[in-house]
Amino acid sequence: MSIASAPALSARAVAPVASKTRRWLRRYGLPALGALVILAWIIVALSAPALSPYNPATVDVTARLRPPSFLHWLGTDVLGRDVFTRLVHGTRVSLTTGIVVVLVGAIIGTLVGGIAAYVRGRLEELIMRLTDLVLCFPPIILAMAIAAALGIGTTNTIIAMLIVWWPKFARLARSLVLVQRSQEYVEAAVVMGLSPTRILLRHILPNSIGPLIVLVTLDVGNAIITFAGLSFLGLGVIPPTPEWGSMVSEGRELIEQWWVATFPGAAILTVVLGFNFLGDGIRDWLDPRSRRR
Repeated sequence: MSIASAPALSARAVAPVASKTRRWLRRYGLPALGALVILAWIIVALSAPALSPYNPATVDVTARLRPPSFLHWLGTDVLGRDVFTRLVHGTRVSLTTGIVVVLVGAIIGTLVGGIAAYVRGRLEELIMRLTDLVLCFPPIILAMAIAAALGIGTTNTIIAMLIVWWPKFARLARSLVLVQRSQEYVEAAVVMGLSPTRILLRHILPNSIGPLIVLVTLDVGNAIITFAGLSFLGLGVIPPTPEWGSMVSEGRELIEQWWVATFPGAAILTVVLGFNFLGDGIRDWLDPRSRRR
């Protein structure tokens, strides 16, 4: 083999690797980016006290509405509070609320929908009509009415969101269980004498978990937006608790002081896009037809 042919062989060896890399980036690049964004915000939430140079509730009227600078990286708000500090601490409230609402709502809705589909009869009819009744109202409007009735506060807002959040999971779980309960392995479990509860929890629901995981991932962003919207309207956190939606509300009329509302709005945008990218990637990964492409 001549020395001149070595670069050609090396190029041919590198070409398949480059092709596989491009294919991987085209298929999983955005999901990976979404996962990195979510991971970054989780790290920010966990290390908020170490990252923030000020107390999020400290008021300093002599430093009010200062633009971004070396002392205040993202500027200050109308009360002189450091926007960066409040943004970092607000990550804990927004992320925690979104994840808790979706996870608890998914658990409740999945169990309710699974029971309705497996038991059938009048109980299924009652559960699904109740589900339809809740779904008749726009989620943000119904959550706003319930939150206003319960009173301002993070806990009450989470309860209001849970009331309107479980039906979508119940409807999806019901449709998935209806498909699974006609499968041969369910009939075999019945012949073996397994209890309906064990069949539902140990066999049917685990085989239906894929679409539910996708909905959970995609729905965290919606929950964060809904909670931010309720806080924007004054129905979320109790001041001076830092939260992204309330921070946007505080700066909605400050046109020249753009930093007060822009940075928390950008935070909402990035975390929602992160969950959407990750959810789309999980959906494609769970789809066998997508993996074969």
